Amino acid sequence: MNWEPWTGCYKVSDGCTNCYFYGPYARQYGQNTILKTDKFDWPIRKNKKGEYNIKGDKILATCFATDFFLPEADAWRGEIWAMIKERTDIDFLILTKRIDRFLVSLPSDWGAGYDNVNIGCTVENQQLANYRLPLFLSYPIKRRFIACSPLLETIDLTPYLHGVEHVTAGGETGRDARECDFEWVLNIREQCQKANITFWFKNTGSLFRRNGIVEKINPFKQTSIAKELGIDISDGKKLF
Repeated sequence: MNWEPWTGCYKVSDGCTNCYFYGPYARQYGQNTILKTDKFDWPIRKNKKGEYNIKGDKILATCFATDFFLPEADAWRGEIWAMIKERTDIDFLILTKRIDRFLVSLPSDWGAGYDNVNIGCTVENQQLANYRLPLFLSYPIKRRFIACSPLLETIDLTPYLHGVEHVTAGGETGRDARECDFEWVLNIREQCQKANITFWFKNTGSLFRRNGIVEKINPFKQTSIAKELGIDISDGKKLF
């Protein structure tokens, strides 16, 4: 399930160039005005019986089509944190390319972190891994994951896997998508295996290089093909 309390975004790094949602061939291209959505208070909405519309024991991907830490959303984020704190029966996944805004965006009672919040830091190349991940690891977060998406080159995550629960990897989707090389994916998987953490190959991307051959993959088949390759590392829990 996805929760998008606001909409709109804009480029912050190389991985944003062909964004599946806001890139030049995406349906929301040019929508860089940050606005609340009609689902802003979705997790705490109740039915006539006074029960939450969204039942507990769910994983709720939060701001996966925008960025949780956009400065334009600073005025609203306090309300979001309050909803997250109220719904302790839901696991909230927050994925960001703006991890450098983490400390200025926290609620006053954050402490070492909320138990039901899993923060994901996106890295698309080695340069950004070396910049973002030391910051990421220095912050008070109880549950962390790394998303190598879109994966644009081979990345060495080895120095940054301590304290991380999970890594995902995926290629770039779109008309101008850059290649995702299966060897890069396998290399990250090997790093995760050695660090004894879970790994999920989320999608191949539109241009997938394997065994020296570049295949053009239909957007609707990228996730299933990645799954069929059978390289995920699971601990029995649902991979996200």
